[in-house]
Amino acid sequence: MLEFISHPAEHVVALKIGGVVTASELQQAIDAIEAAKRNHPRISMLAELDDMRWMTLTALLKDIGYGLTQLGDLKRYHRAAVITDKEWIKHIAHLEDRLFKAMEIRTFPSRDYAAAMAWVGELPKGAHEDPEEDGYHGA
Repeated sequence: MLEFISHPAEHVVALKIGGVVTASELQQAIDAIEAAKRNHPRISMLAELDDMRWMTLTALLKDIGYGLTQLGDLKRYHRAAVITDKEWIKHIAHLEDRLFKAMEIRTFPSRDYAAAMAWVGELPKGAHEDPEEDGYHGA
């Protein structure tokens, strides 16, 4: 099961993932990521992952294939927040944070859901319409 979570920041793709993820569900997530990339120079992602058991083989192959296509496009990703209480998921997220330096990846326990939502919604420096939001206060 993969369902979208509402997030106030338009550059954030937020998902709740649980049970068994199918290829068609994964394709919906890929489509949402690609749409966000068409509309924003950098995007962020949030994934709530505690009840995920597995992916179908087709979904796993699609996930790997899409992931490989994104390696050359990592500069388009700003942050990824992973909400989980599962230690094995935290370890994978920390490994990915070390491997993919172009984006920040941080895990949050379920009790810090609001903090994860706030952190992932922050725009990268220089991406605000108002220069003062990026720290510029005039000459």
